[in-house]
Amino acid sequence: MATTQHQPTRALEPTTVRQYSLARILGTWAAAALPMAALAWLVAPRLAAVLHGPAALPRALILTLLAGLIWQFVLVVFLVHREQRTLRWPVVKDALWLHAPRSPKTGRRGGRLWLIVIPLVAALGVKELLPALPTPATRDMGLFLGSDSGQAFLSDNWVWLAIIVLVQIFNTVLGEELLFRGLLLPRMNRQFGRWDWVANGVLFALYHMHVPWAIPQTLLDTFILAYPSKRYRSALIGIVVHSAQSVVFVVLTVAVVLK
Repeated sequence: MATTQHQPTRALEPTTVRQYSLARILGTWAAAALPMAALAWLVAPRLAAVLHGPAALPRALILTLLAGLIWQFVLVVFLVHREQRTLRWPVVKDALWLHAPRSPKTGRRGGRLWLIVIPLVAALGVKELLPALPTPATRDMGLFLGSDSGQAFLSDNWVWLAIIVLVQIFNTVLGEELLFRGLLLPRMNRQFGRWDWVANGVLFALYHMHVPWAIPQTLLDTFILAYPSKRYRSALIGIVVHSAQSVVFVVLTVAVVLK
């Protein structure tokens, strides 16, 4: 009687992550960084000139940067689909390291390993307290929230609260972290070897040409976001830690809206 041999299904096969050339790494970086810079410094001032009402430039910045972050999500989806020829969730999850953190010693995922996000969130908070380059007053979102004009504009303004929440979601979940820790980091090893996380962190800092005063401080994210994501092979670590910043900003915005 012949025995039937069961072949492993496609879903159980590991997803191959293609390694990028240096040109492709820099090209992907430029595809994210240059539109953001152009939107912040060229498009936003022109949009502010045609907007009516108070706080024209902050509103223009929020709208244009949202467009740039949505573009990053579209870019990631396009590049993953071109690489994997599918957008099935099991494949996308592997291709973008959207798994629970994995122990580099035992290979186990999740569980107590998630506790690593606690000191990382604390480190991110400490980073925000460090001295930083001065931010132009017209482009400081924190100053905008605390200003009389900002509070008057946002008071009971649920539409703009929804827009700001969308900005934060695309910033730390579907945009920057998905691109840098999900797409780029797993594909930089052939070019940078064991220091791929350092190169990833430097590229992430330089990407912030739309807010250049934040670049020196953002270099510290190399250790807070890039290294843990690489060590535990999980872009979700970077997403969760970076999103703590977004949660704080949204809470502060809600407080202003409710005034």
